[in-house]
Amino acid sequence: MEKLSSILLIDDDKTTNFLNRLLLEDLQVAHQVLVAENGQQALHIMTQGQQQSRPALILLDVNMPVMNGFEFLEAYATLEEAYRQSIILVMLTTSLHPRDIARLQELPIQGFLSKPLTKQMVQELLQTHFQRVLPD
Repeated sequence: MEKLSSILLIDDDKTTNFLNRLLLEDLQVAHQVLVAENGQQALHIMTQGQQQSRPALILLDVNMPVMNGFEFLEAYATLEEAYRQSIILVMLTTSLHPRDIARLQELPIQGFLSKPLTKQMVQELLQTHFQRVLPD
């Protein structure tokens, strides 16, 4: 399987970041897994990094200090469309409350997943958005 250029994990929970990074690296789905603990750090990585640090996939938490997922999306929307159009953005949440699901469905994202991230979820993301299949 051809690897993604990079994946950006945005979550304030260090344990979640560690486990998600471990899973993604173990599955060997990307050349690079970047981690930000809030939306502000993520924007810095994206705007100050090199071309190769532009993520193919962003996995974004909703509730974070400094800049939460919704605030990140507002700032992200101001980036050049040519930059954004090649990025798949998926929200990761622990809340499956109907009110939160309804709000997520209104956002300019390509999907949302309930935490924790699993191999099956990664497989579905790769198939749906990148037409790639994990090797057995």
